[in-house]
Amino acid sequence: MKKLLKILGILAGLLVVFLISAYFYINSKYPDVGPAPDMKIISTPEMIERGKYLSVGFASCIDCHSQRDYSKFSGPVIPGTEGMGGENFGEGAGTVLAKNITSDKETGLGNWTDGEIFRAITMGVDKDGEPLGPMMPYMYFRNMDEEDIKAIIAYIRTLPPIKNEIPKHDLKFPVSLIFRTLPLKPDFKKLPDKSNIVALGQYYSGGCMFCHSPMEKGEFIKDKEFSGGNVFPNPKGGIIRSVNITPDKETGIGNWTKEQFIQKFRSYSTPEAQNIHVKDGEFNSIMPWTFYNVCTDEDLGAVYDYLMTQKPVKNLVQRFDPTGIPPY
Repeated sequence: MKKLLKILGILAGLLVVFLISAYFYINSKYPDVGPAPDMKIISTPEMIERGKYLSVGFASCIDCHSQRDYSKFSGPVIPGTEGMGGENFGEGAGTVLAKNITSDKETGLGNWTDGEIFRAITMGVDKDGEPLGPMMPYMYFRNMDEEDIKAIIAYIRTLPPIKNEIPKHDLKFPVSLIFRTLPLKPDFKKLPDKSNIVALGQYYSGGCMFCHSPMEKGEFIKDKEFSGGNVFPNPKGGIIRSVNITPDKETGIGNWTKEQFIQKFRSYSTPEAQNIHVKDGEFNSIMPWTFYNVCTDEDLGAVYDYLMTQKPVKNLVQRFDPTGIPPY
């Protein structure tokens, strides 16, 4: 019996040594994407305009890195907060606050190089070489057109400085280790030609995929893409779920026409639609309707055409549960 206990003690000790060694190895080796590229972006008015189009619309930079007024439906941006950061996207992993991306030199990106911003957007690694949470969708940005990333940086550089110190993220274990291994070097794709409508729709649908596709262990569940059901805290209490946007005719958007799809976004472009007040306990939406309405009919239509090529998934989603408790 004593011999068995001795053997078990030795095995337990070896396991502890292994785990400690693995911990320090991962912390020292990852993220493994190399230094920030040495680049200087020479912006043009056209580049800045393209960057604004993406940042406000499909790339959702302004949506995630600003303060939103959730006393109103869909949480339109609070004027003057563009880029200041602060919203918590921890989603159960800990505290992960959106960074200040304004040009402030002390608390924002004012003292970052273009290459450091480029690495953060496309590889998920900050100025100090620390990993960003995948809530920052660098895994989507890494597959965009490199010129579009540079355009986004050119636009971000124009954001007026706002002094807003954002605390470093505080992640739970073992998520803190897992996040270190996720950053990858980019695999850029060219912006599809406008004649290739479905490919263009796929290019612009990264944000749709991120919020409307259920995930398991950090990966999208195969054959359930765009079927909805992801749970989020309702800004006015309870929980909300992303809806099914597959072509299923009963539970998705299979009965929608392209014109109806586009009009849904356009309907939030008026001052009246952007000032619908929501009381505590009522349904609100984190879907950035008031941001995406800047997107052109052509590009929204391309997203619709791409979604219609997806597998219909029957998944009836209860969009709002006023008594639900957020999972984080």
